Amino acid sequence: MEDIQRSFNGVSTSIISDVMDRLPGTNQLKPMHGSTQLIGRALTVKVAAGDNLFIHKALRTVQPGDVLVIDAGGGVDRALIGEIMLAVAKMRGAVGYVVDGAIRDVGAFSKNDFPCFAKGVTHRGPYKNGPGAVNIPVSIDGAVVQPGDIVIGDEDGVVFIPVEKAEEILGLARKKMKLEADTLSGIGRNVYDDSWIEASLLKQG
Repeated sequence: MEDIQRSFNGVSTSIISDVMDRLPGTNQLKPMHGSTQLIGRALTVKVAAGDNLFIHKALRTVQPGDVLVIDAGGGVDRALIGEIMLAVAKMRGAVGYVVDGAIRDVGAFSKNDFPCFAKGVTHRGPYKNGPGAVNIPVSIDGAVVQPGDIVIGDEDGVVFIPVEKAEEILGLARKKMKLEADTLSGIGRNVYDDSWIEASLLKQG
């Protein structure tokens, strides 16, 4: 599993999205830390709106390489994590956060270059009452994420890859990367094959 994760180093989310029929992943979550790529294994958390009790519970179970993937229903009224929870996650070996909700202490994530993707930012802190759940299927910005899915994030967003499809997706992504590299190389020599446009126009009648 770790070898597969490492194999995705440098593979962009746009490439992965293309070879997964452009269906998986997030649309509205933004990187809050800078440009470091996120690669890890999903530790999923479902929380009540504006409440982070079960994120604290999940932090007790973190294993090295985990990404805390938090389904907060997209609400941005309350920040669910901040600098202290960043520090705890990092101390316990987590490699990042994905939050379908809001965070605070953005400067700390940037300073530590600790990958964090979120929908929004607010200074207003969370409640700690529950309910919630850990290690269940969750919905992140419309994408269904299973515990243990491979999580990859970069400047363009976040994608989630089922473990059983990882090798297949990696192979397709490498082929796509080579194709795009060849295309860009050709453009650098003033060569670009856009003959596909005519075929597409013909289909349109």
